[in-house]
Amino acid sequence: MGDSLITIVAIALAAVLMFIFPLMTMSDRTDDVSQLTVDTATTEFVDDIRTTGKITLDKYGKFVENISSTGNSYDVEMEVKVLDENPGKKTTQAVSTKIGENVYYSMYTTQILDSLKSDNSSQKKVLALKEGDIVSVSVKNTNTTLSQQLKSFFYSVTGNDTYTIAAEHAGIVTANGTGK
Repeated sequence: MGDSLITIVAIALAAVLMFIFPLMTMSDRTDDVSQLTVDTATTEFVDDIRTTGKITLDKYGKFVENISSTGNSYDVEMEVKVLDENPGKKTTQAVSTKIGENVYYSMYTTQILDSLKSDNSSQKKVLALKEGDIVSVSVKNTNTTLSQQLKSFFYSVTGNDTYTIAAEHAGIVTANGTGK
């Protein structure tokens, strides 16, 4: 009786070592590749906006398509801090580029996308930014990856609000965009 119990435990342990841990390792590597893809795509998207001074619906669509190619779904949050050229009537100094005097107002994802959508499909809208505006993009996965499911099953580490794939990038616009 004792030998058969040890044999059953050994077979179960061998099954875990041969199948579960390699599966966990491969799913972790898949998440690592997805993380790298999302990091790279987010950096390229923000840097393109910074250097051209323009946000278009085509650029945004290509960015979302690029990160979605990893097989995960994502929540993309954009923020554009627009430098206000007229910060107030009670300005004591004429130069608005000094540190501490700049006033920004923010535009968020829905406002940006609404301003890019046009009623006429032949006309492409562009959100033109100017030098000194600040662009930031944050991406987080919204689905549960295989790695998260396995870790949750074996370790009870992950919760409902955790995400494993995330990227952020921000920068100051260095070129004036011209758009309609």
